[in-house]
Amino acid sequence: MRLTIAASATLLGLSAVFAADGAPSGEGASPAGSESPKTAWDFSFTSIDGKPMPLSDFRGKVLLVVNTASFCGFTKQYKALQELHAKYEPQGFAVIGVPSNDFGAQEPKAAGEIKEFCEGIFGVEFPLTDKNVVSGDGAHPFYKWAREQLGWVNAPKWNFHKYLVGRDGKLVTSFFSVTAPDADRLVSAVEDALKKPKVAAAE
Repeated sequence: MRLTIAASATLLGLSAVFAADGAPSGEGASPAGSESPKTAWDFSFTSIDGKPMPLSDFRGKVLLVVNTASFCGFTKQYKALQELHAKYEPQGFAVIGVPSNDFGAQEPKAAGEIKEFCEGIFGVEFPLTDKNVVSGDGAHPFYKWAREQLGWVNAPKWNFHKYLVGRDGKLVTSFFSVTAPDADRLVSAVEDALKKPKVAAAE
């Protein structure tokens, strides 16, 4: 019963958010007065192998940070995410997967099982973090910062929400779960971000 109630509440939120998908004031809109001196390079995760994973190691690259789950209707996006990562990695791009059990309890696996599933079923080679909370007061600091920067409407409401980070470590925009990794506008946003000079990444 608890899962049913939670899922119903989430779907209500999803219907409102997805209705705005693609609108000028929807994805990527930044609320007034949300300026912060921090960039993505100020945050650190733990890798799925249990090692430190500071985002500063990716300084100067373009990142697509995606909260993932193994038992979601969007799980098949892993394949397109890997293809996107492989295609643009030589230009300084990386997908970062952040497994999370926040939505629908659809990532119950332990870290080792998640890694085996992603690599074995979808051939994932892009970096994966350990499991993290990505919503609410207990969210990982990166996700709290991203929510402050782009507003609640652009925060994850379900699995496979995508944040695009530019070479300078600043958030460029976000894409809702329903936006596939190979969608034209997502690919165009990645390509535009990659055109920015690496020198823009301040040390």
